[in-house]
Amino acid sequence: MRLTVCENIPADLAVQWNALVAQMGCPEVFYTHEWASAASRAFAGTSKPLLLLGYKGDTLRGVAALATDRLRQKAFFLAATTGDYCDFVSHPHSRAEFLQLVFGELQRQRLPMLVAANIPEDSATIGALRQSAAEFGYGSFSRPAYQCARVVFESAEQRQAVKQAILGDKKNRYCLKSLAKHGRVTCDHLRSWPELHAALPEFLDMHIARFRAAGRSSNLVNHDRQVFLTELTQLLSQNRSVVLSRLMVGDQPIAWNLGFQYAGSWFYYQPTFDVEWQRYSPGLCLLAKIVEAACDDPGIRLVDLGLGAEGYKMRFANRARRTLHFTITSSAVRRWREAARYNAASVIRSSPFLEHCVRRVLGRVSRGVPA
Repeated sequence: MRLTVCENIPADLAVQWNALVAQMGCPEVFYTHEWASAASRAFAGTSKPLLLLGYKGDTLRGVAALATDRLRQKAFFLAATTGDYCDFVSHPHSRAEFLQLVFGELQRQRLPMLVAANIPEDSATIGALRQSAAEFGYGSFSRPAYQCARVVFESAEQRQAVKQAILGDKKNRYCLKSLAKHGRVTCDHLRSWPELHAALPEFLDMHIARFRAAGRSSNLVNHDRQVFLTELTQLLSQNRSVVLSRLMVGDQPIAWNLGFQYAGSWFYYQPTFDVEWQRYSPGLCLLAKIVEAACDDPGIRLVDLGLGAEGYKMRFANRARRTLHFTITSSAVRRWREAARYNAASVIRSSPFLEHCVRRVLGRVSRGVPA
């Protein structure tokens, strides 16, 4: 296998790239050419793409969609701030060979660190990453990142059981019945670009308003993030992989989810709801409708609820998938510092008293009050 280096995302690679994603043990929409293209366009002002391509003859065998910071102090996945899962793209049997080429190139370019966030624990990368890095003088530190709740359908009977559990859920039935007093309750799923283009501004506004009402800031306040979602939905609408779901009361949308249907997975990516309807749990009602629709679609083998095992997700989940975060560096000091920081944070989280004290001190510091 030989390596080619690019500093952009060539449009003519889309077919070969996505065919390679399909060969992975667990294909994800976050690994696609469309995702990398949208990220490179939207975040061009803050990072620089570093695309490493592995070839055998003229056939693409590996893709590392990376980026570097402007000072070239570290490399990271191009999708790191937007993708729930990140990984190197290749057939699992070629992963170790491709990773050796990747670390050889990072060494050649004198990049001292690779931050590899949210690699699925069941990926072929996990077994090959440390060894490949070590061969080129890089040490690694890994830590658990997220638990991702999932609803997996392994049989027709299981689909039916999940659907009956949703239909029989008392809270969901009560909320839908209460909503019905205000108008007809419906759920639709937008997939075409004209539909998405018309609906996205309302989705963005509702997401921002929801966070503002809670005293927080939505990531969609960021202009680059809005550009990314717009670019991404337009690209993925061409093969109908993006789905913008909305729960309606009459003609009024009260909850949204921007999600993806790809390789048999329905991904629950970015939800929001109208805070004026919060007492009816509209987000939970919409999620129930999504899982119910997936139960009825034999082409969907799982609903992935994304990063974080929040309580409302666990009402539906029957499986979980863990991701790992890797810091890979040529500096032993940096590696030890990362490990010490993680271990210290783990000790603090394990003690409610210590966590309270730390939060109190940080709060005083943030307000300019002496600790």
